[in-house]
Amino acid sequence: MIVLGLVLVLIATGAIVVAAMEPSATATDASFTILNYSFAPNHLEMFVAGAVVAAVLLIGIAMVNSGARRASVRRRESRHNRHEAARLEEEKRALERRLEHEVPRQNHDRLVAGSHRRTEDHPA
Repeated sequence: MIVLGLVLVLIATGAIVVAAMEPSATATDASFTILNYSFAPNHLEMFVAGAVVAAVLLIGIAMVNSGARRASVRRRESRHNRHEAARLEEEKRALERRLEHEVPRQNHDRLVAGSHRRTEDHPA
């Protein structure tokens, strides 16, 4: 988005420079030659061309601003997610340390699927 906006700004700026540097641009019979194509616009055509160039310039600036704002939001969210992940990782480590320091339970207190038999039901 930013790159496309910059391209539009450069195109509009180039059009403004070409129109301003044309020696006959201030004369009433202005004639422009672009890529071996020559044209002589009247006052209304010059006004419309100027309005189009201004619109392209403004759209380009808006696209650059929008892209920069979106990138800023992405960076802010990424920074928040990294901090949150670090906080959760530290919380996990604290819980693991707490679990290691607890008194270990005895083996017969642990249930394993399929291995638990009640001694009252099955006398030996």
